[in-house]
Amino acid sequence: MPRQSRIDFPGALQHIMVRGIERRAIFADTKDKQSFLKRLGNVLTDTQTNCYAYALMSNHYHLLLQTGSTSLSLVMQSLLTGYAVNYNLRHRRTGKLYQNRFKSILCDKEEYLLQLIRYIHLNPLRVGLVPNLRELDKSPWTGHAVLMGKKEAEWLDTEEVLSNFARTKKKARAQYSEFVKEGIKQKQPIDFSGGGLIRSIGGVWEAIKASRKGRKEAGDERILGSGDFVEAVLKRTEEQESTASRLQREGWDFEKVLQRAAEMVGVKKNDLLRQSRGNARSQGRALLCRWLVDDLQYTQVSVAEKLSITRAAVGVLANRGREIEAHLGWGIVDKH
Repeated sequence: MPRQSRIDFPGALQHIMVRGIERRAIFADTKDKQSFLKRLGNVLTDTQTNCYAYALMSNHYHLLLQTGSTSLSLVMQSLLTGYAVNYNLRHRRTGKLYQNRFKSILCDKEEYLLQLIRYIHLNPLRVGLVPNLRELDKSPWTGHAVLMGKKEAEWLDTEEVLSNFARTKKKARAQYSEFVKEGIKQKQPIDFSGGGLIRSIGGVWEAIKASRKGRKEAGDERILGSGDFVEAVLKRTEEQESTASRLQREGWDFEKVLQRAAEMVGVKKNDLLRQSRGNARSQGRALLCRWLVDDLQYTQVSVAEKLSITRAAVGVLANRGREIEAHLGWGIVDKH
């Protein structure tokens, strides 16, 4: 059975899980974990990606991210590749470090943000890496210690998380701590390591009760959320794909989009194929990236190759292109 495509779009809340190949360690010592967190912070800052939670174990880790203009695949590729190369060099090894591709679950932020933060941060306690909550409070390998004010990580969005509990940091931290304690007391905590109907609806028995009442809920293993949320996400994804298919049927390809972008800013096509400081040319390149990535669903890798720039630069240009389009009302086709 072919694997399903990853669901991602700007603003999506994603629960990420990465495991070592054959369940082997991906963090051999403290230096590895420090190196990873430094790299994670740099990648998140460069790509303007929000992070709400993280937890590092020996052979796997969890992240809770909200993507911006840079796709999740590009964010993770930068993180995974860079760390793996450094790890192999440091430990004088070769070969793969990770088990398959990373796993991502798109989550309903309004419904599950706090539960996911608690689930992720309690992982080290549940598997016995720390003996109690007091030790977890000061562990440098989860975002919990940062939320409690015991460690620092400027790239962790503590402000948004704590604002869900109280207005002042002191009260918010106290209430957050109580919230985490409640999670420890749960006899059968929900397993948030995946998506699908059963997890989304609250467990097997809730699914059975809903079925008996004749309630039908949409479910997708790539999504954690209510039936309505799942349907909305799938509809959005389908619309993105159908727009790309329609434009391609109408003859829109790289050359045609390049011509359109050049005409809109009043320059020649070839001017957009090389980097330039000119305002019109830079605007044209931004629109070109925006239309190729968003409307025609080109990968950032393919656009980067055509324009001889990095994948990260494509993400930045596409984001600027969205701003230009919103401000000037320009689209890949004329808007009526």
